[in-house]
Amino acid sequence: MNRNFISNSNFVLRKILNSKDNLDIIQDFIETFLNIEIEEISLNSYLKNKEKYLPSEEKFGIADVRIKLKNHEELNVGIQWIDGYFVQNKILLYYAQIHTNQLEHDENRDFVKTITINILDFKYFKSPNYHQKKQIESNESEDKKKEKLEFHILELPKFNEDIIESHINKKEAWMIYLKGDRVDLISKVIKKYSAISKLDDLLKEYWENEKME
Repeated sequence: MNRNFISNSNFVLRKILNSKDNLDIIQDFIETFLNIEIEEISLNSYLKNKEKYLPSEEKFGIADVRIKLKNHEELNVGIQWIDGYFVQNKILLYYAQIHTNQLEHDENRDFVKTITINILDFKYFKSPNYHQKKQIESNESEDKKKEKLEFHILELPKFNEDIIESHINKKEAWMIYLKGDRVDLISKVIKKYSAISKLDDLLKEYWENEKME
């Protein structure tokens, strides 16, 4: 894993990215892995507002955003790192928290589909694919349309950067940076992709200013 993320990855990235000034990084990441085009994006503030009331084990997640696509569909999207314990439970619990927290928003807006992106620094699922999309069909009541719960799983060790050719696409670039094993390739993607370069600068600034208390 990229050493910039060490020491509670969710905490560090949440501190850096939960700002209107850095929504461009979150948007780039979401567009890349969900293969969508975002027209509008905004931070959902409910986790931050509730943080002081949550026990430490529930303070997970990097970002929780509301997006509007080019086709005007709206989605709720959450991103989190997961450690090696109770993986499936954490995927489901995070989804439930992000999805139901829509009820606490202070604006009158529709309750929309939620998608979560879950990053693992270890192999967990049997599939050899480093990026998996998993869905669970839900039918909350007979008079409601069936909805599919959607989770995206990124397993960093399954991404083999050694077979990358000279042209690195954006999805590969994000995986190279998140995994953090190849310094030579990280240097290339930082130069090529502005969102990754900006994140790298923010992380360096964070660690330069971090102090022990």
